[in-house]
Amino acid sequence: MKILVQISRILVGALFIFSGFVKLVDPIGSQYKFQEYFSEGVLNMEFLIPFALPFAILLIVAEILLGVMILIGYKPKITVWSLLILTLIFLFLTWYSAFYNKVTDCGCFGDAIKLTPWETFYKNVILIVLIIVLLIKVAFIKPIFAGKIPKLITFLSLAVFLFIVQHVLTHLPIIDFRAYAVGKNLQEGMQYPADGSIPPVHDFMLEDAQQDLAPILLEKEKVMLVIVYNLDKSDVSGFPAIKEVAEKAIKKGYTVYGVSASFSDDLIIAKEKYNLPFEFLFCDETTLKTMIRANPGVIILDKGTVVQKKNFIDVEDLEL
Repeated sequence: MKILVQISRILVGALFIFSGFVKLVDPIGSQYKFQEYFSEGVLNMEFLIPFALPFAILLIVAEILLGVMILIGYKPKITVWSLLILTLIFLFLTWYSAFYNKVTDCGCFGDAIKLTPWETFYKNVILIVLIIVLLIKVAFIKPIFAGKIPKLITFLSLAVFLFIVQHVLTHLPIIDFRAYAVGKNLQEGMQYPADGSIPPVHDFMLEDAQQDLAPILLEKEKVMLVIVYNLDKSDVSGFPAIKEVAEKAIKKGYTVYGVSASFSDDLIIAKEKYNLPFEFLFCDETTLKTMIRANPGVIILDKGTVVQKKNFIDVEDLEL
């Protein structure tokens, strides 16, 4: 039984740390996922949508911190009960998604690993079994370090996790698992896999009033796209820096466009108000949110390959 408890402890701890880490490096992705869960078509709890980001951060940090705590053996009773409660919440959400076919990807492993709702549900069932083993024999869970070291590790871990959250929210995800990551070629991402499933890059259209310019722009060198997925939600304090870097890029021969899902009339007003030296193209908002976790943000393309991505705060670091 002691061996079973230790194996369960390692499996649960490792899984929670991995699951928490892949979301910790991109909490905005989890925010979007919670917004989807809170929407009218799923849980119909739209009053919680404004709190999606803090709720996501709380659950992500709790998930990875509990993984650390169970591995080092800090406060085992509180830790195991917390793990059980958290997993029961996940179990309900994944069952609801799977049974009612509401959310096709629960986001439990962020963008790193995609699981179907039923796959995630069965994963959580296995987790519940392992945690119950830990709960029954919690006395076998001992700290792996003596004295106050487990407590110190726990609080240092919490500080590191909060720092990572602050860093990625200010800049961009430390690790980008999406199809629009730096180094990815969007044309290759549009190719259908052998199994006929949806390609990683889909719904990528850059439309003006007449046509989709995406095929043309993906063949060009030196293309700058300024992403403003929703003008009403954008940080307009970033537009002066965007204007400056766009003008610099144009002088160096770049093709520069803004890309947004907002109404064209609003974009025309914003263009004039902030004296932006480029025209706006239309693209689906979900696609733009996937492309970059910034509003506004900048993506540099070279013949369809993403070579640089920056939040508006860091656009002065772009190498043009």
